[in-house]
Amino acid sequence: MSVAEEIKRLHELHQAGALSDEEFAAAKARLLNNQAAPATSNDISRLRRSRTDRWLGGVCGGLGRITGVDSWIWRLLFVLFVLTFGFGLALYILLWIFVPEDELIGN
Repeated sequence: MSVAEEIKRLHELHQAGALSDEEFAAAKARLLNNQAAPATSNDISRLRRSRTDRWLGGVCGGLGRITGVDSWIWRLLFVLFVLTFGFGLALYILLWIFVPEDELIGN
């Protein structure tokens, strides 16, 4: 999305009352100064399975590292997803397969 489109979107949110005058001015200044929030794709591309903080595949340890949330909370969320929605195990296995493992430092 271009800067002009972002400013237009911010203006629409401001007109709708979702942003206060101060929030609109701050967001517009960030856009104009090229200080927009960093894209989450950068964080996702840094995702690696942990070699040290792991119970099974290291997925929760890796998620904990890039999000700043303790890995035990991620483990609890995966267990809750398995028990309530049923897709937690499939999601964990897919992450285990497709997310690369940490590189060993010192090799």
